[in-house]
Amino acid sequence: MAGASGMIIMGRITGPFGLKGWVKVQPFTELFDTLLHHPDWWLGRDDRWDKRRLVDGAVHGRTLTVELEGCEDRDAATRLKGMDVAVPRAELPENERGEYYWCDLIGLEVVNRDGAALGRIARLLQTGVGEVLVVEGERERLIPFIEPVVLAVDLADRRLTVDWGEDF
Repeated sequence: MAGASGMIIMGRITGPFGLKGWVKVQPFTELFDTLLHHPDWWLGRDDRWDKRRLVDGAVHGRTLTVELEGCEDRDAATRLKGMDVAVPRAELPENERGEYYWCDLIGLEVVNRDGAALGRIARLLQTGVGEVLVVEGERERLIPFIEPVVLAVDLADRRLTVDWGEDF
């Protein structure tokens, strides 16, 4: 998800880990260790960001455990709970053809192959089997983000075409 500041939200701090100031982070990235490749993290809410240096970290199941500069104890780690973790868009690599950052998909109009408008992408969900588009229109639809369903993504025209019936 991209904010007006050009930051890309890539995770969220879910709470403290241990007693020495480490935190647990739920990554919003396809590969859980992606955030660990960024030496500087931006923590915040509502497009207000505070830069923190990543000291150490590791993948811990489906989350990350990390040590951030200036977070010395469990109380400090607890105060970070709920903070978004972001990096500047300019620091992210270019996508390969057919790959998209989730933030680029948010807000796209979704139409089916017959041209019927189904709504706009509000968010994406990561499930055990893949990503799901949450499309809000006259009602909410959950549409799998997989090749047989997604026919075309046109970022320039802000439109995504799907093989999905209006009654689904």
